[in-house]
Amino acid sequence: MQKVLESAKRLYLLKQAQTLPEYKRYLYDDIQKSTSKIVGVYGSRGVGKTTLLLQLLKVSTVKPSNKLYISCDHPMFQDVSLFEFVDEFRKRGGELIVIDEIHEANDFQAQLKSIYDFLDIKIYFSGSSAIEITNADFARRYSMYNLSILSFKEYLELVQDVSLSLYSLEEILNDHESIVHEVFDGLKDKTILKYFDEFIGVGVYPFYFEDKTKYTDRIHETINTILHTDLGKIFNIQPDKIDTLKKLLLTICVSKPLELSIDKLATTVGITKATLYKYIEYLSRAELIRHISHEAKRFKAIRKPDKLYLANTNLFGALCLQSDKGTIRETYFASMLGSRHTLNYVDKGDMLIDERYTVEIGGKNKGFEQIKDIPDSYVVSDDIEVGFENRVPLWLFGFVK
Repeated sequence: MQKVLESAKRLYLLKQAQTLPEYKRYLYDDIQKSTSKIVGVYGSRGVGKTTLLLQLLKVSTVKPSNKLYISCDHPMFQDVSLFEFVDEFRKRGGELIVIDEIHEANDFQAQLKSIYDFLDIKIYFSGSSAIEITNADFARRYSMYNLSILSFKEYLELVQDVSLSLYSLEEILNDHESIVHEVFDGLKDKTILKYFDEFIGVGVYPFYFEDKTKYTDRIHETINTILHTDLGKIFNIQPDKIDTLKKLLLTICVSKPLELSIDKLATTVGITKATLYKYIEYLSRAELIRHISHEAKRFKAIRKPDKLYLANTNLFGALCLQSDKGTIRETYFASMLGSRHTLNYVDKGDMLIDERYTVEIGGKNKGFEQIKDIPDSYVVSDDIEVGFENRVPLWLFGFVK
């Protein structure tokens, strides 16, 4: 174990030589202030979990020789007990360790529990959103944070090198005209729709800023890694079934959400309904798709189809050549709100937020006919910079906190 530790320290020295971005994601301050013994960050591949944890490790006041970074997907950890490794590090003065890709470690949940119960050491760890790290047992012991894709607000901060504010959903719905002026005041380049059009196609994954010319290729690689490495290993999916998952993603990409009845989708993809439901759950947990139910499903006796969206708008360009403009708008809206608010779809309007606010999503000329008699209802319009009364710009929902 001592030799493994020595090798890990050499690799950490190499990792330290890499240049880290100056920009800090939205979870940075919350995690840095956390007093929990073990802190976990989970999310889809490519959202910046490793960068975030390395930034936290770098600024830690712990003596350099007493802190360490490891990644469990490195071959040296293939047959290594995580508990024994961390114990060896602790016995030699270790105080803080970042454990990346913890789901690659053998029996990681039991290993992490033993570390929590018996070792006095601070741990940051990252894991795939597909694994069971949000169950009650984990939540009770560890502070867990979900790192999402870049918001439109973060994208603007990166491309314009500015600092902007977040707003509550209620503030955006009720005071959006004033908020738009605040946003514009903070921008160097005031042409917001140009940047919004860019963001629909690129930039939701931070690796866009590493090499913009290879961005779509990187998304392809990320999707394949999620399917083959994360889902394949975690759920023991056979290689031939991975192609079925890809076909499911492609079908969602080229279809309008309400065209996707479970019966029709199962037939199109070539699997049973039971298997389809299982695959939908896997892809949802891996943050490749978003599964939105009809609001009537809160009442169990009512049967309604579900809506399936890709998890973010950048996936369209990597998966299919043709996509519906309305679906892209709804996908953006859901991707900006879905991790912080409850979304359902409804018969009148497009979505119900937190079982209260009804929104109809469309272009700049979208009318209020469908929702005119519904309390707390709004038209969310694309292709406008500023709204009026109950018409809110679509881009502004990328500023929801």
